[in-house]
Order: sequence, then structure tokens, then C-alpha cells
Amino acid sequence: MIDIEGLNKSYPIGNSSLHVLKGIDLKINEGELVAIMGSSGSGKSTLLNIIGMLDNYDSGSYKLDNVPIKDLDETKAAKYRNKFLGFVFQSFNLINYKTALENIALPLYYQGIPRNERQKVAQEYLKKVGLADWAEHLPSELSGGQKQRIAIARALASQPKVLLADEPTGALDSTTSEEVMDLIKQINNEGKTILVVTHEQDIANMCKRIITLKDGIIMTDMKTK
Repeated sequence: MIDIEGLNKSYPIGNSSLHVLKGIDLKINEGELVAIMGSSGSGKSTLLNIIGMLDNYDSGSYKLDNVPIKDLDETKAAKYRNKFLGFVFQSFNLINYKTALENIALPLYYQGIPRNERQKVAQEYLKKVGLADWAEHLPSELSGGQKQRIAIARALASQPKVLLADEPTGALDSTTSEEVMDLIKQINNEGKTILVVTHEQDIANMCKRIITLKDGIIMTDMKTK
């Protein structure tokens, strides 16, 4: 599903450059649930941004579902993101003036899906994340855990090949974090490929494979179960 070889990425700093990713080789198969760990500056966010087509790389190769991803203009990158990827963020990124249902339906609007169908799909995913009764509530009326469930439902509504979760439990307490990870595990058990970037070991341990980065290099890559 994700095939990365010899990936390098540097950022210019003044007259020199900072080499952030140093020859990363990484294969993630369809249906895996993978945690990417590393301290600040390890390169994990840069790697996620490249996988998410939010940033380009300097050299190496990256294929997503056998499609080469390289030097995409913003229009093509947006098209591929819509087709392949769903995103879940630490800060939820919900639109405050839209209801839970409208937030979930939003990606389908950009795909040109008719309103009635958008609402039907959004209702299905609300039910899937256990919030069918909260359709008309605004984000301000939801708890952190509920907001993250809505964000996960929104990410899934467009039926992406891969779900990218960037610190999905970072703004949640430990009990709610576990509930959100249980939902992520359930979605993975249904066959969805999921990457979770986290700095929390207990969250990583709930995934099936843990990749640890340090100074732009993969230090360990191990299965947990």
C-alpha cells in the first residue's frame, strides 16, 4: 500500500540545510495498523507530511497503492489526497459553525456527491462511531472524545485507502484516548490501513507494528502482535 525507498528530505536553513530524513526505506501493507514514534525533531512529522502529500521529498521514491507520488502540483495533490487519504489531527480541525453531520459530509461535497447522498453517508458514519444522536450538535457542544470520533467519521466518509492519524489522542485524557484507539483498532480490523503518529508508548502499544525514528533514520521496526 505504501512503498518508500531511499527517501531523503532537507530544509534550507540560512546558507546551509538541515537533513531531516536520511534514506528512509519503509513498506506498509494493506490492512496494517502502524505507529510511528520519535521525539521532537526525529522526522516523524516530516515523514507523515510526505506520505500525506502535504510536502515533497528531495530524492528516493514513494508509491501509494502503486501510484508514484512525486512533485505533484497542488491540484493533483488535492485530487490524490481526496482519492487515497483520510486525515485525523490532534486538534480535530472541525468547522465550528457546522453540525457534526455537516462536518462529516464536507469531504463528500468536494467530491461532487449530491446533498441527499452526502447526508445519508454522513449518518452512516455517525452511527459507526457511536454518535448517531449527536448529528445536529455543533463542535462546541461536544466533548474532546466526541470531537475526535466526528473527525474520524469525517476522514472515513470518503472511503480512503489509508487513514493518517497525527497524534489523535494528544488532546485527550487517558480514558478517552483508549476509547478513541479502540475505535481506530475496530476500523483497522475491518481492513483499513492506518498510520498513527504518536509520542505515547501506551498508544503505540495498541497498534500492531511500531516504527521508531531518531535523527531521520528508522531505528527500530517491530511487530507488537
